[in-house]
Amino acid sequence: MSIVKLNNRAVRSATAVGTTTQLGSMVFIKKLTASSSATLSFVDGSSDVVLDNTYKEYLFVFKNIHPETTNKNLTFNMSADTGSNYNVTKTTSVFFGYHAESGGDAGVQYATAEDLAQSTAVQNITGLIGNDNDASASGFLHLFNPSSTTFVKHFISRTHVYRSSVNYNYDWFAAGYGNTTSAVDAVQFKMASGNIDSGTITLYGIN
Repeated sequence: MSIVKLNNRAVRSATAVGTTTQLGSMVFIKKLTASSSATLSFVDGSSDVVLDNTYKEYLFVFKNIHPETTNKNLTFNMSADTGSNYNVTKTTSVFFGYHAESGGDAGVQYATAEDLAQSTAVQNITGLIGNDNDASASGFLHLFNPSSTTFVKHFISRTHVYRSSVNYNYDWFAAGYGNTTSAVDAVQFKMASGNIDSGTITLYGIN
């Protein structure tokens, strides 16, 4: 492996470790804006939403999700019947890092109570979000090859939460799979209870 000197720092030469000729791109599909919304749903073929074999990976980006009811999780579920039912069986795991504004408490925790084991319930993809005016959650969820009729449907999410009632930050990781070989053609987001007061969720296809 060759080493190149640049500003007195040693860096690996790109040609030594291989060159990526094409990284792919994010293609905008649909942006939903919450306004006291019970749900935000992305349904293939509805309202210009594409969620089929056009892309092998889909990315949902959450920006400043603010709940009407304090200390509630943002959740998601999948549908294999174009949104008639959001009840795909899932097995998941969740952990999070946390730190208090005071600096007096911090750590990493495996969240056993947040896991699903062959459950059709919604999956929590954030910690508890406060509803003070400055509180919200932002992050993303990757859904891989949802149109496959061979494989289970893997997903990975990461979100950051400001829980204003106790002034904590949470770095929340959730991952798992929808245990179905049917094509997933709709995804829905909602609060664990109460409405999504404000915020946006944007869907991209990944080439």
